[in-house]
Amino acid sequence: QVQLVESGGGLVQAGGSLRLSCAASGRTFSSAIMGWFRQAPGKEREFVATISRSGGSTYSAGSVKGRFIISRDNAKNTVYLQMNSLKPEDTAVYSCAASHQIGAVFSTQALTYDNWGQGTQVTVSS
Repeated sequence: QVQLVESGGGLVQAGGSLRLSCAASGRTFSSAIMGWFRQAPGKEREFVATISRSGGSTYSAGSVKGRFIISRDNAKNTVYLQMNSLKPEDTAVYSCAASHQIGAVFSTQALTYDNWGQGTQVTVSS
């Protein structure tokens, strides 16, 4: 079991940057695939980015590719989401999640994640 706590959200102008952090408790962090998802009001939850257990492989949604970077520090039990060139359409609650799916390098599917943080609000003004 991994407990996750996000931080770093806030209000930013379009074109600005934010870095989200997700701190994990428990000794299984390094064995978990990590992911970031977001949900805007009235919309379904959307995959943002995922990273492998070692951090050597990452994958991002097309809508954020080239702007958002996912990374992790297993020594600090933390995963990050660096968000650059933010747009108003990036406004959402961002949540990190941990997956212990066997055989996968990383995952874009929310159903494969078994631990979730409470989320942090990101608001981008135009």
